[in-house]
Amino acid sequence: MVSGYLPDLVSSGDLIAELTAGAPGVGANTGVWPGLTIYRFTGPVGPTWEEIQSLSLCIVAQGRKTVTIDGKTYTYDPFHYLVLRSHLHFQAEILEASIGRPFLSFVLQIDPSLVRQVSSDMLERRTTAFRSRGAEAEPVQHACVSALDQELLGVVLRFLRAVRTGADRRVLAPLYLQEMVYRVLQREQYARLLTLAAAESASNPVSAVLEYVREHLSEPLTVADMAELVSLSPSAFAHLFRDVTGRSPYQFLKEMRLDRARELLVDGNFTVARISKEVGYTSVSHFISEFRGRFGVTPRAYYDAHVLHKELDTQRGEEATTRARIG
Repeated sequence: MVSGYLPDLVSSGDLIAELTAGAPGVGANTGVWPGLTIYRFTGPVGPTWEEIQSLSLCIVAQGRKTVTIDGKTYTYDPFHYLVLRSHLHFQAEILEASIGRPFLSFVLQIDPSLVRQVSSDMLERRTTAFRSRGAEAEPVQHACVSALDQELLGVVLRFLRAVRTGADRRVLAPLYLQEMVYRVLQREQYARLLTLAAAESASNPVSAVLEYVREHLSEPLTVADMAELVSLSPSAFAHLFRDVTGRSPYQFLKEMRLDRARELLVDGNFTVARISKEVGYTSVSHFISEFRGRFGVTPRAYYDAHVLHKELDTQRGEEATTRARIG
């Protein structure tokens, strides 16, 4: 995970400033990052009926909002965030907003496979505990609210700042997205978020295929292979896959391979040639070409940039500690 967070330099005012910059218009502002919507309202709104299609993380920087699902109301504000499961129809109401202090929030859609991926990298003790108790005993909830702490606030800010520039957007934003999921899983939402992700996978054949693909990236996979996993014809599966993801199965598979390659590069344990094989490429030159096409740099340059960023983060942390001691 990305490190180097400086708790004494982060405040709710920083998040307000970032969301203000990302929300020039009143209402919903999109286009900053796939699946990210930033909201700004200058007065109370609702109750209104809304709908979401994906597992979502909802954070408020200023103001207060409620979401009501099947008669149960969830309130979130600058001190609490909300997680919503996919395919929900609910009633929402913005309770606090004014021209001087507008309501500012964002909703970020999260791929359930990313939740499971991050969870698998965490302590085996917690994963085993969840599987033996939480996954089977805890009922699936539509939503859950938890405290927004400084560590999660810090990575949210880093993510929002990273998506504004090309190099940071390509290299750092995906890492911060992964850390956001990690921070949420560390808290009391661990079993709950995994339950939501598992429920979505069970109800969505595309999610089930993506989970399988993630575990078999080194193997040759065709559209027919993926369709057979969920008992669909190749044409029906390809159509459903595009409806859900907005991409063809081939394009999405390529992106998954390259995203996994990026993770292996950050780990620093494998050569470029080994990584290309691990993610299903038989030609190293083809792998390097497609990696450059997706991320704008070669695998080696990507690794060097990540190492440099970690060194800068460490240096800033040491400088902040020194200033705190002197002060």
